[in-house]
Amino acid sequence: MGDSSTAPAKTSKDETTTMISSSGWFSGAVTAVNKFWEIMRHGPTVSKDQLVDRLVDGGWLPHFLLRMGIQREFRLRAREIASPNLEAAMARKMGFIEELRASDIAIHTDAANQQHYEVTTGVMAAALGPRMKYSCCLFPTGKETLAEAEDKMLDSYVDKMGFEDGMSLIDIGCGWGAAVLYFAERFPNSRVVGFSNSRTQREYILKLAGENGIKNITVFTGDAATADFGENLYDRMISCEMFEHVKNYDRMMIKAARALKPGGQFLLHIFCHKDTPYHFSEGWMSTHFFTGGTMPSADLMLYFQQRDFKIAKHWWIHGRHYNQTIEAWLANFVANKERVWPYLIEMYGEENAAVWFNRWQVYYLACAEMFISDDGNTYGVTHMLFEKTKN
Repeated sequence: MGDSSTAPAKTSKDETTTMISSSGWFSGAVTAVNKFWEIMRHGPTVSKDQLVDRLVDGGWLPHFLLRMGIQREFRLRAREIASPNLEAAMARKMGFIEELRASDIAIHTDAANQQHYEVTTGVMAAALGPRMKYSCCLFPTGKETLAEAEDKMLDSYVDKMGFEDGMSLIDIGCGWGAAVLYFAERFPNSRVVGFSNSRTQREYILKLAGENGIKNITVFTGDAATADFGENLYDRMISCEMFEHVKNYDRMMIKAARALKPGGQFLLHIFCHKDTPYHFSEGWMSTHFFTGGTMPSADLMLYFQQRDFKIAKHWWIHGRHYNQTIEAWLANFVANKERVWPYLIEMYGEENAAVWFNRWQVYYLACAEMFISDDGNTYGVTHMLFEKTKN
């Protein structure tokens, strides 16, 4: 979306929350329409994108209207990426793969850090579950709490990798430490290493480890695109929703294979489209939250196995699991308005706190609607277990 020609009107903390999260459809719609005409009267040359930016940033659109607009955008996206036949679809995918192979390992990494990984921990803690797992959780019955769903997904990693006490593990893109803290605590005789591109994440993980007496954990920081993860060091490797920020998977997989011992296994967790990969190259999401990002297809990484890897197993996780995860994050974020507000001011400045309170809500709404589109059968999560060959 384009930039507004004038700054959005300032909105109070209480007013912002009331407007954007209003459950009364009639009052919310009336408010949005009134604000629409107010903006148009004062700025008749405002473009559609600028108008939407102002309405979103000002918190004038209730959630049900935002969901309707988001659903419309996903219908348009589906038409944009659709191919007329299988021949055209395959040609398009192979062209995309060749483009990735010619790319740098990652692009716009500074933007990704600013948008997510260097965000003040208090902003994320207001939304995420108790383990601070910033990736899809697992709801087998649909009735789990977010805390239970975090543990269900972490348990599944152990089972899928066949992890045992005494093994060594590295988590590439470890976030706020959900997996590394879990593995280190559950397997006290194991050596657990986290790699993050964020100083604040490292500080948070080590603080929690110290408070809980966890001593078998190390966290390194750096740029995953240029970092050296070592050679033949680890029995297991995991990466959860970091590869969506990668472009050249060939080069990244070479680094991953080199770090594993012969026979070691790499569990890759990525969100994805069922069959069509694409770039986040423009639009509101790319501008504010996913600059330089990639939407992989469920099979994309199968085209980037190096000679040192073979695919051992491949799973699909239905989109409803991520939808439930993000709906829980959104509910927490709105409910924790008072708690998160000082951190929004710390991160974005007092003049922009309300804007970013609204933007984070729209981000969660957009992601939740994406994963439940087509009843959760178009977007989901895939787990791939790669095994390093012993040659």
